[in-house]
Amino acid sequence: MKNHNFLAFDLGAESGRAILGSLKAGRLRITEIHRFPNRMVRVHGHWHWDLTRLFREIKTGIKIYARNYRDELESLGIDTWGVDFGLLGENGSVIETPYAYRDAQTRGMIDWFCRRLSRERLYRLTGTQFHEINSLFQLAAIKRRMPSRIEKTRRLLFMPDLFNYLLTGVETAEYTIASTSQMMNARRKEWDPTVFRALGISRSIMPDIIKPGLIIGRLKNQIARDLNVPKIPVVCVAGHDTASAVAAVPARDDGWAFISCGTWSLMGVETSRPVINRKSLKYNFTNEGGVGDRVRFLKNIAGLWLLRECRRSWSRKKRMTYDMINRRAAAAEPFRSVLDPDRSEFLNPRDMVGTIQKFYRRTGQTILLTPGAIARSVLESLAFKYRMTMDQLTGILGAPIQKIHIVGGGSRNPVLCQFAANATGLPVTAGPVEATAIGNILVQAMAAGRIDSLAEARAVVRRSFPQEIYEPVDCDRWSEKYQLFLAIAGK
Repeated sequence: MKNHNFLAFDLGAESGRAILGSLKAGRLRITEIHRFPNRMVRVHGHWHWDLTRLFREIKTGIKIYARNYRDELESLGIDTWGVDFGLLGENGSVIETPYAYRDAQTRGMIDWFCRRLSRERLYRLTGTQFHEINSLFQLAAIKRRMPSRIEKTRRLLFMPDLFNYLLTGVETAEYTIASTSQMMNARRKEWDPTVFRALGISRSIMPDIIKPGLIIGRLKNQIARDLNVPKIPVVCVAGHDTASAVAAVPARDDGWAFISCGTWSLMGVETSRPVINRKSLKYNFTNEGGVGDRVRFLKNIAGLWLLRECRRSWSRKKRMTYDMINRRAAAAEPFRSVLDPDRSEFLNPRDMVGTIQKFYRRTGQTILLTPGAIARSVLESLAFKYRMTMDQLTGILGAPIQKIHIVGGGSRNPVLCQFAANATGLPVTAGPVEATAIGNILVQAMAAGRIDSLAEARAVVRRSFPQEIYEPVDCDRWSEKYQLFLAIAGK
């Protein structure tokens, strides 16, 4: 039986990968063929993404495949983080390197915009959580600071759509990435005219929204010649990395929640339609697009960013791996101090360790000093945040959650997975680690007619990749300490 080969480019805020997926007899095998770092770059006082270098790495990944594999590549697809975008001028060129969502330009922009359109009205239209990093507030910030930049703009393309455009010349807005922008009407799944009127920008800069699972086009002639490859089809996968990851959740029934855990933790459930009501607004939940016309009703909360930045600080003195940090965290004394990982001061501080210690001091807690103690505090606090989010989910939906699936990089952190089970009192199934790339590949396989449905794609994941189950323990003590977390998070 023939191998069907697909190439997934999964670009995250820390690194990017080219991952080959080979589908045969209902099983998927993946191989990482290229990995490259991704870092924000400082330009004129603002944080941007190095678009030119990232596109060069994508072409390098294609070249590596062509050089090392003889089988025909059926397609390729690209997913990235959400909300960021590039602007194209009249001649089709990128006006400026895309801003990074951690740039400070959006501070205060929620209040600025909501003086033009109320929070309640904006949420009823878009069903999107309020976060300063959202595309809406980035676009508002650019218009406010540099109106001439907007006047020169012919088209806005979100990051995966921008890379697709550079490869094919086709301008699209993929549904799952568009849904992160806070500019799409959640029910009609189209750009909302009321939002654009309040913004003072024409909707004409936005391309048509298309669903994942369609072939956008093929590599441009010049790119194919330069790379010495055929004109490979480019598929519109679930362009938002979390949407791709959720497509690879190995669930087989109802009553489950997901946590796609990497730099961020995105926790929620799949629904057939948007959930927009007073409670979902109160708790700041969002409705984002999914594969197969599903909606991901979720909350975007902090992930392993805090631990990553702490590791960066600690490694200046002595190299520390994540395994070393996890072992020290597991051995540290439990429940000494907690923090709210979603506090704004943790978004992009110069010194994460020092910022965390200042939080302990300000909230009257023990100031932790060692890497193990601080790491345990971060991981316990993330688990408590999962418990809070689960309680809010069940309160909004009026239905119990029976199990949690953790996918992505966080699924290989056994300390976090066990803490999540303990804090929520629910069994946690961890894996697959490479859920985003797997979901990307499986949507390509759906576009090629090799897989018929999302349910079949998830069956392929169950057959192909191991999962580990963490049963909750010591739940009474975790519930007792959860009350401390609630008190601290409210300060």
